[in-house]
Amino acid sequence: MKSRLTDLERGQMSAEQQRVLDAILSGPRGNLDGPFLAWIHSPGLADHAQELGAFCRYHTQMPLRLSELAILVTAAWWQSQAEWQIHEPIARQAGLSDEVIEALRQGQAPEISKEDERLVYRIGRTLYETRRVDEALYCEAREQFGESALVELVGIFGYYALVAMTLNVFEVRRETSQPLPFAEPG
Repeated sequence: MKSRLTDLERGQMSAEQQRVLDAILSGPRGNLDGPFLAWIHSPGLADHAQELGAFCRYHTQMPLRLSELAILVTAAWWQSQAEWQIHEPIARQAGLSDEVIEALRQGQAPEISKEDERLVYRIGRTLYETRRVDEALYCEAREQFGESALVELVGIFGYYALVAMTLNVFEVRRETSQPLPFAEPG
């Protein structure tokens, strides 16, 4: 991955940065990828963000297919190149259809046949567009997922919005010959 940040080699890192790097490399991610290229510059942020991110990605009650849908809704909303590049193949492997994925990438409302997917999409879009979820949608989501899982779903949206903003500000990109999923501004 590349970014507009100064590259940090292990020998240039503070003891705290090295500790965070070791924690990231020994965890389920196994690499300093995505937003961690930026967050390693602030070990305090990296520590907390890594812990929250590990929970949001690997330990919520939401099935992987629904978590990845929430992540793609977020990546598309923020037009986060690297977030999309990282999570689109995971979402596809988790069972999201090509049609849903492509509609999201194009900024269109996808035609979703599965009720749980349609609900995750509606929650994400409503939350991003209005910064709220009305009573009817809230009750529907609570009935479908339960309160605890709904809290976790909102956490997924929030965490990956932080990831998207980080990736966008620091222009983190995968080094690939594939075209970027979203047009670059300007």
